[in-house]
Amino acid sequence: MTSSVRDHGQPASSATPPKRTRVRAPELVGRRWVGTGGADLSLADLRGRIVLLDFWTSCCVNCQHVLDELRELEHEFADVLVVVGVHSPKFAHEGTVEAVDAAVLRWDVRHPVLDDPQLTTWQAYAARAWPTLTVIDPEGYVVASMSGEGHAHGLGVLLRELVAEHEAKGTLRRGDAPYVPPPAPDSAFALPTALLRLPAGADGQPGGYLLSDTAHHQLVVLDDDLETERARIGTGERGLVDGGPDQSRLSEPVGLALLPPDVAARVGWDVAVADSTNHAVRGLRLADLSLVTLAGTGRQLRRREGGGPALEQDLSTPLDTAWFDDQLVIAMAGVHQLWALDPAPAGPAGAVDATGGVVRVLAGTTAEGLRDGAAEQAWFAQTGALETSADGRRLWVLDSETSALRWLERSGDAAGGEVDRAVKDVDDDRMANVLPVAGAGYEVGSVVGTGLFEFGLRDGDAGQALLQHPLGVALLPDGSVVVADTYNGALRRYDPLEHEVTTLASDLAEPTAVAVELDDDGRAATFAVVESAASRLTRLQVPAAASKLAGEAQRVKRPPTPLAPGPVALRVAFTPPTGQKLDHRWGDPTRLVVSSSPEGLLSGGAGDAEGLTRDLVIDPSALAPGATGVLHVSVQAAACDGDPVTGEVPEFAACHLYQQDWGIPVVLDEAGPSALALDLRGA
Repeated sequence: MTSSVRDHGQPASSATPPKRTRVRAPELVGRRWVGTGGADLSLADLRGRIVLLDFWTSCCVNCQHVLDELRELEHEFADVLVVVGVHSPKFAHEGTVEAVDAAVLRWDVRHPVLDDPQLTTWQAYAARAWPTLTVIDPEGYVVASMSGEGHAHGLGVLLRELVAEHEAKGTLRRGDAPYVPPPAPDSAFALPTALLRLPAGADGQPGGYLLSDTAHHQLVVLDDDLETERARIGTGERGLVDGGPDQSRLSEPVGLALLPPDVAARVGWDVAVADSTNHAVRGLRLADLSLVTLAGTGRQLRRREGGGPALEQDLSTPLDTAWFDDQLVIAMAGVHQLWALDPAPAGPAGAVDATGGVVRVLAGTTAEGLRDGAAEQAWFAQTGALETSADGRRLWVLDSETSALRWLERSGDAAGGEVDRAVKDVDDDRMANVLPVAGAGYEVGSVVGTGLFEFGLRDGDAGQALLQHPLGVALLPDGSVVVADTYNGALRRYDPLEHEVTTLASDLAEPTAVAVELDDDGRAATFAVVESAASRLTRLQVPAAASKLAGEAQRVKRPPTPLAPGPVALRVAFTPPTGQKLDHRWGDPTRLVVSSSPEGLLSGGAGDAEGLTRDLVIDPSALAPGATGVLHVSVQAAACDGDPVTGEVPEFAACHLYQQDWGIPVVLDEAGPSALALDLRGA
């Protein structure tokens, strides 16, 4: 069964659906346009073309998956389809002009983007989650809306139907898209992300660094001056090709991890590379700078099961790796989990041989949120960075979507953090989509971070401190943790002894990695920092004393949905693509999981049950006047390919799992609606 993934109204029926009122698409309104050569676009300009709106935000890994899915459709329907990205920010930093421009370059967006920092167009189209897709026909009417990823097949079917319909009506206009590429950055690197200190003599040269030059799809070996290039690895073209530095290909490489020397000698490679949009982990041998694929098939994981032979197992957007507890841990951001790779030994005569390696789930259930405790029950949120402590007993973990600093340890080794802390943003009723976990014996704790919707820049006691979408982590000699606090443009320090957070540096351009450089006495002297948004490397002195900033907490800026207290009818719309049907052969193929924050907000309707409708009861006493709560809604629907003649589902039909999670901020209003409609795939 193939699956789509994460984040957005009327149950589907086998009966003939009622005729719907045609809805005119609202105008596209925002701060400015990117990728149009400075021109403003309107729906009138696009009349006669099919328009696909993609509501996205730069931090969202599922949005990145959708961008990849849309590329084939943009190519197939190049003369009739105009994709318009609507960048609607989650975090405060994402709303800046500089961040939007950097995101368009980073994710290789090759269609016009409407910069919508005030969520004007987002609200006009009633979007509730990232990503959301809306299809507008050549006459300017909304014909479909869907949330999450994995909709490429259904979109292709719909687009062919629209082309045939409007070509027959004479309302289809073919032509070139209004996209104008923005100027390329004037720098040696293109939105680099990770930086790894190399051991002296590793490639026949003294020391130096390895850099993930992400948007160039290459790795770069640098001298200690952070400027002089010794070698580039990869052709610079997207691809999953092994071999030497002039033949190999990568696709947006990110995290890097150096193996212990004895392990490297055994397995035949030295550095693990998180090859993110190849959905693969690669191994780099420093002696000849050759690459080999260690895990992944090049396909994105779209199944509920996971684990097995490493080269036969699909992965989902690995962002970092680390050697911990005699295994390579993988930050599997696309499914909000930690996986582990047991690598195969080297082949004859030291040749790199990746056959025989095994991957398995180490921690996490695929539910997105912040939950500590036993690893097999913990929840993560787009883990982006890993670092192993000097004694090897603790793996530090950065969850970017919850702006959290967390840790993983053997259960018997746990010595700190708030194990068994209260669940933030989600509760046990959302324990859906559990992949098999081989992480028994580990536990997870958190030291900074409160949940999916809170972030900021605040120092002091770690329990009250705040980060904003951090993506890099390193360790100081005293055991304290340096965090590249990406969207705050800062380096932060967590002191485990004092349980305190301070600020070491600020005014950086989206720092995504930091390397600690020592003096002759083994003390931290300087930091080598990757400023990703500026496509540069910077060296900073370690300050003699860190500062303490008392910033305010911030929340995701989506406007809350007003709802009347008392009974509320929840309806999730799902219309299968043409050629697919809901598969009722083994019972109801749909499932709805509902919970709330605070938990008492729902006095009725919470829980896990079949169906796409639910009668909720909202308790007004759970929220203070004007306060915001959150409804958490997870939905699944299984649709299978039907017989093209009879429409029946054959016994061995291919089936597809459509899935979405929403966290919907709500405010209570006596005059508000008593119904909440969400689109998984609406018509």
